[in-house]
Amino acid sequence: MRQVTETFEGERFRDEDWYGEEWGARTYTECRFSDVDLTEARLEGTTFLSCVFDGGRFNASVLNGVALVGCTFNRTSFFGATLNGCKLDGSAFVDCTLRPLTVSGGRWLGVSLQGAKLRELVLDGVVLAEADLTDADLTKSSLRGCDLSRALLRGARLEEADLRETRLDGVDLELARLRGTRLDVAGAMLLAERHGAIVG
Repeated sequence: MRQVTETFEGERFRDEDWYGEEWGARTYTECRFSDVDLTEARLEGTTFLSCVFDGGRFNASVLNGVALVGCTFNRTSFFGATLNGCKLDGSAFVDCTLRPLTVSGGRWLGVSLQGAKLRELVLDGVVLAEADLTDADLTKSSLRGCDLSRALLRGARLEEADLRETRLDGVDLELARLRGTRLDVAGAMLLAERHGAIVG
Protein backbone atom coordinates (compact mmCIF):
# COMPACT_ATOMS: atom_id res chain seq x y z
CA MET A 1 0.00 0.00 0.00
CA ARG A 2 1.18 3.50 -0.79
CA GLN A 3 2.10 5.45 2.32
CA VAL A 4 0.25 8.73 1.89
CA THR A 5 0.15 11.46 4.55
CA GLU A 6 -1.73 14.12 2.60
CA THR A 7 -4.12 16.53 4.31
CA PHE A 8 -7.20 18.07 2.66
CA GLU A 9 -9.39 20.78 4.18
CA GLY A 10 -12.61 22.31 2.89
CA GLU A 11 -12.26 20.74 -0.56
CA ARG A 12 -15.04 19.53 -2.87
CA PHE A 13 -14.86 16.27 -4.80
CA ARG A 14 -17.51 15.43 -7.40
CA ASP A 15 -17.97 12.39 -9.66
CA GLU A 16 -14.51 11.06 -8.80
CA ASP A 17 -13.74 7.46 -9.80
CA TRP A 18 -11.54 6.08 -7.02
CA TYR A 19 -12.41 2.45 -7.67
CA GLY A 20 -9.97 0.10 -5.91
CA GLU A 21 -7.85 2.95 -4.49
CA GLU A 22 -5.57 2.18 -1.53
CA TRP A 23 -5.11 4.95 1.02
CA GLY A 24 -3.10 5.25 4.20
CA ALA A 25 -3.04 8.07 6.74
CA ARG A 26 -4.80 10.74 4.72
CA THR A 27 -6.88 13.32 6.60
CA TYR A 28 -9.95 15.06 5.17
CA THR A 29 -11.48 17.89 7.20
CA GLU A 30 -14.81 19.57 6.32
CA CYS A 31 -14.66 18.20 2.77
CA ARG A 32 -17.65 17.33 0.59
CA PHE A 33 -17.84 14.19 -1.55
CA SER A 34 -20.61 14.10 -4.17
CA ASP A 35 -21.19 10.85 -6.09
CA VAL A 36 -17.65 9.65 -5.42
CA ASP A 37 -16.99 5.97 -6.19
CA LEU A 38 -14.81 4.17 -3.64
CA THR A 39 -15.96 0.68 -4.61
CA GLU A 40 -13.43 -2.00 -3.55
CA ALA A 41 -11.18 0.69 -2.08
CA ARG A 42 -8.93 -0.23 0.84
CA LEU A 43 -8.50 2.49 3.48
CA GLU A 44 -6.03 2.03 6.33
CA GLY A 45 -6.05 4.63 9.13
CA THR A 46 -7.68 7.31 6.96
CA THR A 47 -9.46 10.13 8.84
CA PHE A 48 -12.56 12.07 7.82
CA LEU A 49 -13.59 14.92 10.13
CA SER A 50 -16.94 16.74 9.70
CA CYS A 51 -17.19 15.68 6.05
CA VAL A 52 -20.35 15.32 3.96
CA PHE A 53 -20.97 12.43 1.56
CA ASP A 54 -23.81 12.89 -0.95
CA GLY A 55 -24.51 9.71 -2.87
CA GLY A 56 -21.36 7.78 -3.67
CA ARG A 57 -20.32 4.20 -3.01
CA PHE A 58 -18.15 2.32 -0.55
CA ASN A 59 -19.38 -0.99 -2.00
CA ALA A 60 -17.13 -3.97 -1.18
CA SER A 61 -14.56 -1.59 0.32
CA VAL A 62 -12.41 -2.49 3.34
CA LEU A 63 -11.97 0.16 6.04
CA ASN A 64 -9.36 -0.66 8.69
CA GLY A 65 -9.09 1.69 11.65
CA VAL A 66 -10.76 4.47 9.68
CA ALA A 67 -12.18 7.48 11.55
CA LEU A 68 -15.42 8.97 10.20
CA VAL A 69 -16.11 11.51 12.94
CA GLY A 70 -18.98 13.99 12.80
CA CYS A 71 -19.66 13.10 9.17
CA THR A 72 -22.99 13.09 7.31
CA PHE A 73 -23.83 10.39 4.78
CA ASN A 74 -26.78 11.00 2.46
CA ARG A 75 -27.92 8.12 0.21
CA THR A 76 -24.45 6.56 0.38
CA SER A 77 -24.02 2.84 -0.32
CA PHE A 78 -21.90 0.57 1.87
CA PHE A 79 -23.15 -2.63 0.18
CA GLY A 80 -20.77 -5.48 1.03
CA ALA A 81 -18.30 -3.18 2.84
CA THR A 82 -16.09 -4.29 5.75
CA LEU A 83 -15.46 -2.01 8.76
CA ASN A 84 -12.71 -3.15 11.11
CA GLY A 85 -12.23 -1.15 14.30
CA CYS A 86 -13.64 2.04 12.78
CA LYS A 87 -14.61 5.17 14.71
CA LEU A 88 -17.92 6.70 13.63
CA ASP A 89 -18.53 9.04 16.57
CA GLY A 90 -21.25 11.63 15.95
CA SER A 91 -21.82 10.64 12.32
CA ALA A 92 -25.29 10.50 10.74
CA PHE A 93 -26.56 8.10 8.06
CA VAL A 94 -29.62 9.16 6.06
CA ASP A 95 -31.23 6.83 3.51
CA CYS A 96 -28.00 4.82 3.21
CA THR A 97 -27.50 1.21 2.12
CA LEU A 98 -25.90 -0.50 5.12
CA ARG A 99 -26.44 -4.18 4.41
CA PRO A 100 -24.91 -6.55 3.86
CA LEU A 101 -22.12 -5.13 6.01
CA THR A 102 -19.28 -6.81 7.91
CA VAL A 103 -18.36 -5.08 11.17
CA SER A 104 -15.59 -6.00 13.59
CA GLY A 105 -15.54 -3.89 16.76
CA GLY A 106 -15.24 -0.14 16.65
CA ARG A 107 -16.71 2.90 18.38
CA TRP A 108 -19.91 4.45 17.06
CA LEU A 109 -20.56 6.83 19.96
CA GLY A 110 -23.61 9.04 19.37
CA VAL A 111 -24.06 7.84 15.79
CA SER A 112 -27.43 8.61 14.17
CA LEU A 113 -29.02 5.64 12.42
CA GLN A 114 -32.65 6.71 12.49
CA GLY A 115 -34.76 4.38 10.37
CA ALA A 116 -31.68 2.51 9.16
CA LYS A 117 -32.12 -0.98 7.71
CA LEU A 118 -29.69 -3.06 9.78
CA ARG A 119 -31.52 -6.36 9.66
CA GLU A 120 -29.44 -9.52 10.33
CA LEU A 121 -26.17 -7.62 10.84
CA VAL A 122 -23.53 -8.78 13.31
CA LEU A 123 -22.51 -5.77 15.41
CA ASP A 124 -21.02 -7.66 18.35
CA GLY A 125 -18.83 -5.59 20.66
CA VAL A 126 -19.46 -2.26 18.94
CA VAL A 127 -19.71 0.78 21.22
CA LEU A 128 -23.09 2.31 20.39
CA ALA A 129 -23.50 4.40 23.52
CA GLU A 130 -25.86 7.36 23.00
CA ALA A 131 -26.63 6.15 19.46
CA ASP A 132 -29.94 7.20 17.91
CA LEU A 133 -31.55 4.00 16.64
CA THR A 134 -35.07 5.40 16.48
CA ASP A 135 -37.19 3.29 14.10
CA ALA A 136 -34.12 1.32 12.97
CA ASP A 137 -34.69 -2.27 11.82
CA LEU A 138 -32.35 -4.57 13.76
CA THR A 139 -34.46 -7.69 13.34
CA LYS A 140 -32.36 -10.85 13.87
CA SER A 141 -29.21 -8.74 14.31
CA SER A 142 -26.56 -9.64 16.86
CA LEU A 143 -25.61 -6.89 19.30
CA ARG A 144 -23.97 -9.22 21.75
CA GLY A 145 -21.48 -7.47 24.04
CA CYS A 146 -22.32 -4.03 22.66
CA ASP A 147 -22.44 -0.88 24.75
CA LEU A 148 -25.91 0.56 24.16
CA SER A 149 -25.83 2.85 27.19
CA ARG A 150 -28.29 5.75 26.83
CA ALA A 151 -29.09 4.74 23.24
CA LEU A 152 -32.44 5.83 21.81
CA LEU A 153 -34.53 2.84 20.79
CA ARG A 154 -38.00 4.31 20.26
CA GLY A 155 -39.70 2.20 17.60
CA ALA A 156 -36.56 0.16 16.94
CA ARG A 157 -37.25 -3.37 15.69
CA LEU A 158 -35.28 -5.83 17.81
CA GLU A 159 -37.35 -8.94 17.14
CA GLU A 160 -35.15 -12.06 17.48
CA ALA A 161 -32.09 -9.86 18.02
CA ASP A 162 -29.33 -10.96 20.41
CA LEU A 163 -28.76 -8.49 23.28
CA ARG A 164 -26.93 -10.81 25.63
CA GLU A 165 -23.96 -9.30 27.52
CA THR A 166 -25.02 -5.90 26.18
CA ARG A 167 -24.79 -2.77 28.35
CA LEU A 168 -28.24 -1.21 28.57
CA ASP A 169 -27.73 1.51 31.18
CA GLY A 170 -30.22 4.32 30.69
CA VAL A 171 -32.03 2.47 27.85
CA ASP A 172 -35.82 2.31 27.77
CA LEU A 173 -36.45 -1.13 26.29
CA GLU A 174 -40.20 -0.61 26.52
CA LEU A 175 -40.01 1.71 23.52
CA ALA A 176 -38.52 -0.99 21.26
CA ARG A 177 -40.13 -4.02 19.61
CA LEU A 178 -38.76 -7.02 21.46
CA ARG A 179 -40.62 -10.15 20.36
CA GLY A 180 -38.22 -13.09 20.57
CA THR A 181 -35.31 -10.85 21.62
CA ARG A 182 -32.54 -12.72 23.45
CA LEU A 183 -31.59 -11.14 26.78
CA ASP A 184 -29.28 -12.27 29.55
CA VAL A 185 -30.28 -12.12 33.23
CA ALA A 186 -29.27 -8.47 33.63
CA GLY A 187 -31.25 -7.41 30.58
CA ALA A 188 -34.29 -9.43 31.63
CA MET A 189 -34.19 -7.87 35.11
CA LEU A 190 -33.97 -4.39 33.61
CA LEU A 191 -36.99 -5.07 31.42
CA ALA A 192 -38.94 -6.57 34.32
CA GLU A 193 -38.21 -3.57 36.53
CA ARG A 194 -39.37 -1.20 33.78
CA HIS A 195 -42.66 -3.08 33.86
CA GLY A 196 -43.00 -2.53 37.60
CA ALA A 197 -41.66 -5.84 38.86
CA ILE A 198 -39.62 -6.02 42.05
CA VAL A 199 -36.60 -8.20 41.44
CA GLY A 200 -34.74 -9.77 44.34
